Amino acid sequence: MNTSVSEKVCISLLRKGYTIRSLSKRCFDIIARKGTSILLIKMLEDADSISREYAEQMLRIGKYLSASPLIIAEKAGRKLDDFVVYTRFNIYTLNILTFRNCIDNKLPFIKRDRAGLKAELIGTKVRQLREREGLSLNSLARKVGVSPRMISKYEDGSSEITVCKALKMYDLLGHEVFSKIDIFHTSTHPEDVNSSFTKKYHDLGFEATETRKVPFSIIARKQDEIILTEIGDSPDPHAESLAKLIDADNLVIFRKKRPKHVPGLTKKEFLELEEAGELVRFIKEF
Repeated sequence: MNTSVSEKVCISLLRKGYTIRSLSKRCFDIIARKGTSILLIKMLEDADSISREYAEQMLRIGKYLSASPLIIAEKAGRKLDDFVVYTRFNIYTLNILTFRNCIDNKLPFIKRDRAGLKAELIGTKVRQLREREGLSLNSLARKVGVSPRMISKYEDGSSEITVCKALKMYDLLGHEVFSKIDIFHTSTHPEDVNSSFTKKYHDLGFEATETRKVPFSIIARKQDEIILTEIGDSPDPHAESLAKLIDADNLVIFRKKRPKHVPGLTKKEFLELEEAGELVRFIKEF
């Protein structure tokens, strides 16, 4: 991604009160936080270049941090349209203008899938605003270019509509009839990846999964307690700052002798833990 575009994204986030950390050669390039909102952002020139592995890592980490994975790109084969949301491997994908609107709380209502550009109508709003404007089913149908029966179907529930008809509906009834696309919510998560270390976390009552292409090896969570765990004898300097940003604890599991100045355990010490409280107390009291 062009450096100037990355800088624009960072500046936009800072102006909106987010605290940010930038990473390089990771599955996400920016982690940003404002209050309880956490964003994991991958910056790409072409969204089609993201690998499934990177996307699954972002989704998996997002699950544990209650964070929103996002891809900001200039194109996905072709130039991304303004005010339109795309997806790549179940991650919302958008250009910088659309992203800026979203953090300004101006959420888009048009999405592109394999069938083309679409929007979703809120049936109750269609009926309410049609009646407020004094439009009959027949007159609204004629102006939109559909049958009165289709307008009635729209009003009976949530329905997708092509962008051409959506724009006509927008001109007649405004934006309130459309369901906004909340890019800050993602519900699809890949399965966790497990090892002897994650199994131990599970035995202690945590949810846990292995991670790659980030400054930590495992992310574990039990209620509000989040632990970013590194495995190895050379701790990543980015891990501690990331942990502070998201109010998580940082733990290093050393394969050899552990140093005194780092909150860490040897592999043997970690696998011999019997209670979650024992681990949490060790980290908090370090």
